Amino acid sequence: MTDQNQPEDLPPVESDEVDQALADLADDLGPQSKEAELLVDLQRLQAEFVNYKTRVERDRDVARNAAIAEVFRSMLPALDDLTRAEAHGDLEGSPFAAVVAKLRNAGDKFGLVQFGAKGDKFNPELHNALVQTPNPEVTEQVIADVVEPGFMIGDRLLRPAMVAVFIPA
Repeated sequence: MTDQNQPEDLPPVESDEVDQALADLADDLGPQSKEAELLVDLQRLQAEFVNYKTRVERDRDVARNAAIAEVFRSMLPALDDLTRAEAHGDLEGSPFAAVVAKLRNAGDKFGLVQFGAKGDKFNPELHNALVQTPNPEVTEQVIADVVEPGFMIGDRLLRPAMVAVFIPA
């Protein structure tokens, strides 16, 4: 049988002859190609292991940050109560003042950031507007008052700030 993909100027070659020549070549290079094949397999396995290790470390960091965020999210109502008590002067001279300081230091250690202050520009991705009041003195939406501050850890939003907003009149 002749090869139909063979150029016309070359004599036809039997496929059995080509197969035999390839088999002979493979036999001649057997140990070398086997070693090379094992080396390639070893390199592939090593790359897979490095990728697996990187993926596990990344997943571990994501799970750790999610757990920290969930703990702080559950503590936010207590932090709000302590902040209100501090604003009314109820914590001065009491042991709870030290507790508030320790909780804030723990939040700082893990990157807990409070946001949403009076006069800041309103951002609907970070703030929930509870009230909108027209004001001729503003040209853009501005926070008029903060009902509850918002909190973030890193770039993760734990709770949006609950605010009253001045809107242009």
